[in-house]
Amino acid sequence: METGLQKPGFKFAMLATALALVVVLLGAYTRLTHAGLGCPDWPGCYGFISVPASEAQLAHAEAHYPHAPVEAEKGWNEMIHRYFAGSLGLLILGLAVIAVRNRARPQQPLKLPLLLLAVVIAQAAFGMWTVTLKLWPQVVTAHLLGGFTTLALLFLLSLRLSGRFAPQAVASSLRYLAGFGLLLVIGQIALGGWVSSNYAAVACADFPTCHGLWLPAMDFANGFHLTQHIGPNYLGGQLESDARTAIHFSHRLGALLVFVVLLGLAWSLRQQGFARLGGLLLLALAVQVSLGISNVVLQLPLAVAVAHNIGGACLLLVLVLINYRLRPPVAIT
Repeated sequence: METGLQKPGFKFAMLATALALVVVLLGAYTRLTHAGLGCPDWPGCYGFISVPASEAQLAHAEAHYPHAPVEAEKGWNEMIHRYFAGSLGLLILGLAVIAVRNRARPQQPLKLPLLLLAVVIAQAAFGMWTVTLKLWPQVVTAHLLGGFTTLALLFLLSLRLSGRFAPQAVASSLRYLAGFGLLLVIGQIALGGWVSSNYAAVACADFPTCHGLWLPAMDFANGFHLTQHIGPNYLGGQLESDARTAIHFSHRLGALLVFVVLLGLAWSLRQQGFARLGGLLLLALAVQVSLGISNVVLQLPLAVAVAHNIGGACLLLVLVLINYRLRPPVAIT
């Protein structure tokens, strides 16, 4: 069912959502090409607004950052990500301005755009700390979660500004299941970020077993030790094999739980008259599971690994849409 009319800022919010998806893609590409330290400073690159290229710029970079030789390809991967992220920040600032100017209009979201502005400011800080703390896994994971949070909130704002979809009269059990599914996906994304930031994606080179075993040797204490020292360069990771195996194996178990719960949610949606939403969820889930398995079997090819990140983002957006359709969007106004 549709209701109301589009509110000011709808198209702007849709543009920002699309740009946020691009930023997530670029962030994954930067991380997976080991370009997170392609520029050793922030927000510039060796003190410039772009990657050093001229002889004078290269000499400056060598003099001021002797520990970080210029690698132009990695530098550009990092800077392009920053350019797009900065543009997204400006769009979100614009959305906040639109919301403040139209705050007197009925049902015009205000807190949500302001929350988004706060999140993107925090994201900028985490982007800086990602570089200055040399890819400390805690910061890298938080930065990844911040990117997904920004994307999800922008999509929610777009839905609210669209003026579509009146609240549906559905069983509370379906709403609870949809909310639980969303929380599980968020947790799985966090686990995926921890896998990536600790370079544990290929800790298990076979599937469905790991090292040929159903229960391999694992070191959970070190794999999920959240008070690692700040200071080492974490590019390539610092953990031993058993710790990385524990992280990877946990992500697999999380994926299995998500798969079972979301299958149940898709079936329940179809049973209660939301066949299209159920079908969309099944499609997103199938693609994401296939990409995850392919990452292991094919030994983390770049294209598949990036697609797995985007697949996670799309699955998150589907869950946001489902939860929006099943309950009145009144938590943030």
